[in-house]
Amino acid sequence: MKARTIDIDLMRKRIKGSTAYRIAYEDLDFLQWEELRPVRLQLELLKPELIFQKHSVNSTIVVFGGTRIVEPTVAKENVRHLQLQLKRTPENKQLAADLKVAESILAKSKYYEVARDFGRLVAIENQGTERHEFVIVTGGGPGIMEAANRGAFEAGAISVGLNITLATEQEPNPYITPELCLQFHYFALRKMHFLLRAKALVAFPGGFGTLDELFEALTLVQTKKVPPLPIVLFGEDYWRRVIDFDALVEEGTIDRGDLELFVFAEKAAEAWNYIKYFFKSGNNGNGRNHRGIHRVLETAVPHLARRKR
Repeated sequence: MKARTIDIDLMRKRIKGSTAYRIAYEDLDFLQWEELRPVRLQLELLKPELIFQKHSVNSTIVVFGGTRIVEPTVAKENVRHLQLQLKRTPENKQLAADLKVAESILAKSKYYEVARDFGRLVAIENQGTERHEFVIVTGGGPGIMEAANRGAFEAGAISVGLNITLATEQEPNPYITPELCLQFHYFALRKMHFLLRAKALVAFPGGFGTLDELFEALTLVQTKKVPPLPIVLFGEDYWRRVIDFDALVEEGTIDRGDLELFVFAEKAAEAWNYIKYFFKSGNNGNGRNHRGIHRVLETAVPHLARRKR
């Protein structure tokens, strides 16, 4: 049998170029294997946790809301642009529909400024400590999320953005503290980090993503999987239009008392006062009776505690 000849330099080059030769933790192709999903999940849990510890982020307030709710000046310009287009082609039904949506967004654009005020107000009252409390955290995108991060930024405070990889790539808004702007692949791990340090959740008008996060938080509090926390819905008219809470009670799918898990607000100060009173009225939310909280609010924050019936 004839001996095989070998080009030693070429073989060494091939060996070192093989994916098998790569150190496992440096092998990005290997980390994408189906079998490595548990490791990826662990990394996506651990990295944000270590970053939050490093920057002493002790507690947060989560702010959700629509990405399409832009600041009023932009919303007005969008309406004006569509009005001009429709004037040129008044028979265009699609433009007419787009204008109606743009006008609806303009009506809700006031909440951009409210979210901005809320982020600023919370940040101003919680600065000056080594361990950062009540840090604003959002999904990191545009719209309401941008507004809340912007308010904290304008107050000179840190804020967090938990971005997610999507089919249509989402750019992080520029007001997030760079060292606290994270990106997730798994929605489940992102959801976990939203609530791990959450002391309150605030939801502005929004779509599927906002509804998803809101109902998850309500379910966790309702089922006592997390300690009670204040949940504030900005824009009562919007929420009552898109969700018939009373119908859920009438259908027997939730209890009347479950409506006490959240309150409505219109102004930033209302929501922030509610959150503060929530924690001043008991043992930081542990074992708290939400109905008792509402009785406190009847005198402390009367406008917020009053519900339409």
